[in-house]
Amino acid sequence: MADRAQQITDAARELLETEGPDGLSMRRIAERVGIRAPSLYKHFPDKGAVEAALQAQGMAQLAQDLEAAEAGADEGTAMPALARAYRQHALANPHLYRITHTRPLARTALPEGLEERAAMPLVRAAHGDVGIARTLWAFAHGMAVLELDGRFPPGADLDAAWRIGCAALTRAVDDERQGDTA
Repeated sequence: MADRAQQITDAARELLETEGPDGLSMRRIAERVGIRAPSLYKHFPDKGAVEAALQAQGMAQLAQDLEAAEAGADEGTAMPALARAYRQHALANPHLYRITHTRPLARTALPEGLEERAAMPLVRAAHGDVGIARTLWAFAHGMAVLELDGRFPPGADLDAAWRIGCAALTRAVDDERQGDTA
């Protein structure tokens, strides 16, 4: 990414983190970079392209977080480790998480293979069962969004809910593996 495009993306990320998605406008991004708004269009055709660049950042960060969790886990703890990493990623970067995971994904703007890279730790934890990997992702995403939205009742034991969900998915993987060997 060219220096100016990187500056624009960095400014957009700062605005996103401090003011949320509503703070993102081409005018505000330009002000933060110290240029006039029309100059932004030399680098990004529209606000959607800036958001796509942010989605690529969010997806890359998620991939790194999941890969680090996977590297630190043994076979029996992979799913809970990945779920913890997913949750921490969402809670640490709530606005970036929402731009990346609750809006349509600008797949054509992502670096080639990035979406697959982010999914592979989940697939490996599910021993190649894509259906279970997608279920883990859906569980983690749903839990993360509900937590970010403050939808759980006060005092709800969210750590226990995450553990129970991961234990059920781990059992599903074990059941599938036993069915393969039977």
